[in-house]
Amino acid sequence: MAERAADASRSRRGASIRLRILAAALAVVTVALGLGAVTIVWTLDRMLQASAAQQLADELAALAEGIDQGTIQTAALVERDDDLLVALRSEAGVVVNADPAAEVPVPGGRDPIVATVADERYIVVAEQVDAGTIVVARSTAAIDDAVRSATALLAVAVPLAVILVGTVVWIVVDRALTPVERIRSEVDAIDASALDRRVQATGRGDELDRLAGTMNRMLARVEEGARSRRRFVSDASHELRSPLATMRQFAELARSHPDEVAPGELADVVVDEGERMHAIVEGLLLLARLDEHEVGQRRPVDLDDIAHAELSRVRSLGRAVDGSAVRSAPVLGDERLLVRACRNLVDNALRHASDRIALGSVVRAGRALLWVDDDGAGVPVEDRERVFERFVRLDEGRARDDGGSGLGLAIVREVARAHGGDAWVSSSPAGGARFVLELPAAPSVERDA
Repeated sequence: MAERAADASRSRRGASIRLRILAAALAVVTVALGLGAVTIVWTLDRMLQASAAQQLADELAALAEGIDQGTIQTAALVERDDDLLVALRSEAGVVVNADPAAEVPVPGGRDPIVATVADERYIVVAEQVDAGTIVVARSTAAIDDAVRSATALLAVAVPLAVILVGTVVWIVVDRALTPVERIRSEVDAIDASALDRRVQATGRGDELDRLAGTMNRMLARVEEGARSRRRFVSDASHELRSPLATMRQFAELARSHPDEVAPGELADVVVDEGERMHAIVEGLLLLARLDEHEVGQRRPVDLDDIAHAELSRVRSLGRAVDGSAVRSAPVLGDERLLVRACRNLVDNALRHASDRIALGSVVRAGRALLWVDDDGAGVPVEDRERVFERFVRLDEGRARDDGGSGLGLAIVREVARAHGGDAWVSSSPAGGARFVLELPAAPSVERDA
């Protein structure tokens, strides 16, 4: 039920995307076409009026010239029966060619005006002549008819254009979103049992192909993460099962053959295996926190102080160690985690060194380096990345006997990456392995050695 509701909700969201795009497109097109139509009608009206006014001005000029030169008599003027309204206003009175002409107002200047006479609009022009003022007006009925026809045409064309654009937008958006919906459906169908499936690409190299490629890379990361988690859980279960099995075997032996188990031997086994389990659990918890990027407050820490502390500890164990290469290497970080990482490197070197180990630290090009050398067998090139994986031991038997849990180097790398650095292994000048912890140096530090 919940899955169907979620699918329905996703479907509604998908439809709303189409509707929102369609609504936005229609709104923009409607506003644009509406403004365009209004502009066209207004421009047409102005152009027709300007053309009519110019024609009327030309006729007025001809009348005024004829009156001044005497070629047009007043009687002939008032007998005009065309579409013009003509009024000659003088001190003696007003002479018109039609009764409405008497109501035509006189423009205040030479520019034409539009006036309403007898409920009809007229374009009016006037000019001074010797006999008085001649006023000429022509109806705008033809102009109004043309403007109304254009308005009616646009009133039909604009909605049709909006409908056409809406149809095209809907088809285009639907075709654009259909592959996205296909990709979504394919990804939604991939569950934990089918992480090896991938989204099908079209091969056109367009945005959808890039989306499919991104989804496939994400699925590959998810698959690798799931595989790593399964391997991690399996390895952790195995690591924890071993000390539990050892304690159980000794306990069963002590219960079945109490005479064959020396006093305190069972207790020693339980303590030893318990410490081993404790170390594994602590390591797992620390790695879990580092996976969540949980790093404590960062404070100024000098790696040479940590290195000198480890030098003292190793010497107290009676082991040979060289610290002549230790230099100041200040960083900003969680001191507790950095101490843990350095100790893990030193303990790893002690387990594999034949005779002696060496520590060094320095700042180069803004990066603080701390390394630990040993004179052991070294790490083969093909295994130099694998040694930082969790529960990986290149020498399985010796590592277990020496108390290694297989988490120490993994913790080192995760601590380094949590601080913006990294960890790697190379060959040591002493013939063994050199494990390096690299971190960003503290600001304003540029030293080299």
